[in-house]
Amino acid sequence: MTSESENTSKGAIPPESVPEVTGFAPLTDLNIGLMFLTRLPTAPWRNRPLARAAWCFPLIGTLVGLLGGLIYWGALLLLPSGWIAALLAIAATAIVTGALHEDGFSDAFDGLWGGHEPARRLEIMRDSNIGGYGALALMINVGLRASALVFLFDPKLVLLAMVAAHALSRAQVVWCMNVMPLAGKPGLAARAGRPNSKVTLIALVLGLGMAIWILHLLLEPILILAVCGSSLLAGWLFMALVRRKMGGYNGDTLGAAQQITEIALFLALASAYHWSLTGLNLPKVFS
Repeated sequence: MTSESENTSKGAIPPESVPEVTGFAPLTDLNIGLMFLTRLPTAPWRNRPLARAAWCFPLIGTLVGLLGGLIYWGALLLLPSGWIAALLAIAATAIVTGALHEDGFSDAFDGLWGGHEPARRLEIMRDSNIGGYGALALMINVGLRASALVFLFDPKLVLLAMVAAHALSRAQVVWCMNVMPLAGKPGLAARAGRPNSKVTLIALVLGLGMAIWILHLLLEPILILAVCGSSLLAGWLFMALVRRKMGGYNGDTLGAAQQITEIALFLALASAYHWSLTGLNLPKVFS
């Protein structure tokens, strides 16, 4: 999601004086999703709970992943260095999202391992300063993502991987918001509300459907299950740890769950690609 310390004046949580939009309003929801998850130009805010618009998070993730994949492709055409292309692609996704999830990721690791009790962990996460745990975790985060993209190398493969990872990881965020309790009342996550079962189901169908549709172009069904399942499991295990340490989620830990799910999908897909190179004939195409 985002850092608890981030300025939310962009409009993620509207003033109560603005009349609320009710009923079926997909264009409003998409505008809210773009406004909250990206720094792209959007229409003026219309008051609607963020939780009701959360179904579109995987669609916003698809757009972000597409942008990152195209930047990778373009960079590789200009300068055939996988590392440069991968780092530029990751930088592009961070820029377009305002490093929303990366910020939450570093804050979450600072808080979870820098504090010894839930209240102190939340306090550390609200601090805008980055500590040693957060800095080290963020370095490993970028390193793992870049390494996986370099290993995949082929621009078509990287493009598909980035779209699948960004779509599925945003669906994971909505799922966590629906089923986990909040760690504390103050903060953006509390004000955003809780997506209901219908919103959560739509988000999961969109995110998982996008990932499966993309991966079926690359993998046999058993490997599609392994890649999607392992990435969702990684994010979910992290959130289980969050619940044990804090009693529930906040915006920072949701951002960390998104990043971990994304990283896990990249690594799982790279592993499937590795096995395809061994001649075991596991994946369907990859050539």
